[in-house]
Amino acid sequence: MTGPSALSLDGRAFPGLPDRTLPLDELRDLILRRRCPQAVRDAVWAELVTRARREGATWTLACAGMALPALASAAGWLASRHRERDVFDIHAEVLTGFLGALPDIDLERPQVLVRLRWAAFRAGLAALAETLNAPIPLPPGFRSTAPRPPFGHPDLVLARAVREGVLTRTEADLIGTTRLEDVPLAKWAAGHGTAAKAAYAARRRAEVRLADYLRRRTRDTDPDDPVAGAVTTELAAPPVVDGARSRSAGSPQSVTAGQDGAAGMCAEGNEEKSGAAVENGAEIRGFGVREENARGTGSSHGGARCA
Repeated sequence: MTGPSALSLDGRAFPGLPDRTLPLDELRDLILRRRCPQAVRDAVWAELVTRARREGATWTLACAGMALPALASAAGWLASRHRERDVFDIHAEVLTGFLGALPDIDLERPQVLVRLRWAAFRAGLAALAETLNAPIPLPPGFRSTAPRPPFGHPDLVLARAVREGVLTRTEADLIGTTRLEDVPLAKWAAGHGTAAKAAYAARRRAEVRLADYLRRRTRDTDPDDPVAGAVTTELAAPPVVDGARSRSAGSPQSVTAGQDGAAGMCAEGNEEKSGAAVENGAEIRGFGVREENARGTGSSHGGARCA
């Protein structure tokens, strides 16, 4: 488009252009001006495409140079959405789409360059979609990485709570055995030389600390992690103990009395009633503490000139 033997068109063939021979780089600048009528642009592009069809490679390359600003805009938009830095394939597809439309574009309809640009954009978009949908290649060999916390097993959660000083070893064993292994609380208490009432109270206090610990840890975890999701769901609200079965529901003292009475039933050795009474209090399912009774473009103008 530039140089001593640059391609050019006669401006006298197009109304509104200077009456002289115009090199293509100057011609491109003129027809890109806002005040240049659309009819003049279409006439220039019709001549360019006609010469490309008739004379081949030289004028085909000239068409690509004349359309370079439009093609660069389309390629830049597509490349910004590519996941890799190497975007030459996208650029190549944009140019291929433009060149592929030159033999068939209707020169009688307006907006010749706009329609050529859209053909280029669609080709680049198809290449981008294919790239984004392709599987991501992995390097050869095996790699070992640590799992994302929480690690996904209740025993590991309890062990981590012990390691960080949230629970004692005895409390972790109490929760793990009676909640995860379905061992009756009274049986665990008997095996450890303590009363069922004391074991129940110790487990309740430990579960409250564990729930608060897990709630803090899962606040900013990956929402797609199944363990973190379960914990977040179970611990959506702080645990609240309801005294619905106490003798006097209106006073805090009666709530405590009702709970102590239920725990006392555990101490008397009736395991079936003990289970019902304990379920009326705090219950760990998975990792969470749950309360059974909780609350809660340019237009044509005659006579206008591009120059």
